[in-house]
Amino acid sequence: MNLPNKLTTFRVILIPFFVFFMLAPNMTGINHYIAAAIFIVASLTDLLDGKIARKYNMVSNLGKILDPIADKLSQVAIVIILIVKFWSFDGPLKYLLFLFIAKELIMVIGGGLLLAKGLRPVAAEMWGKVATTVFYIFMIAIIAIGPNGALVGHWFFKALPTPVIYGMVIISVILAFVSLFGYAPGFIKQIKENKSNK
Repeated sequence: MNLPNKLTTFRVILIPFFVFFMLAPNMTGINHYIAAAIFIVASLTDLLDGKIARKYNMVSNLGKILDPIADKLSQVAIVIILIVKFWSFDGPLKYLLFLFIAKELIMVIGGGLLLAKGLRPVAAEMWGKVATTVFYIFMIAIIAIGPNGALVGHWFFKALPTPVIYGMVIISVILAFVSLFGYAPGFIKQIKENKSNK
């Protein structure tokens, strides 16, 4: 296993620790700082693995599979944290968050079907990158300064109003499914070409 793949694997290993410290009770707030440190380290490995792989010609088939898996696990982990945090709140917000998990399950199943046929999973298009960027910005903001957020009450941070949180989640859900539909043409094309080659 080369260095980029080791970094990606390390990022996957960090995910359960990030979830644990975000949700751990009775740690007088220090758990959120530990979780933030873990998230920063994970983000750095995400940045470095691709750069190292491209610069030193270490791009591998394993890396092409591992990296998107690590990304999806990271996103699902963030959604799980939010679902747990919002479970006791009234309203449909927690159920909206389940749509992210549904989208990722569809992506995993689709990617698995392609791999099973010896095909390469469809690469992220522009909408996929936009949706991922917006997801991380909005969801981390909600974790940090949403109701009972990690930073609420510290320094000058105040909790985001509920309508703003709903707006952020709805925008993220819409973009997530727009990106999902953006993968469909490439997926269908590969399946058709695979059938015609048989």
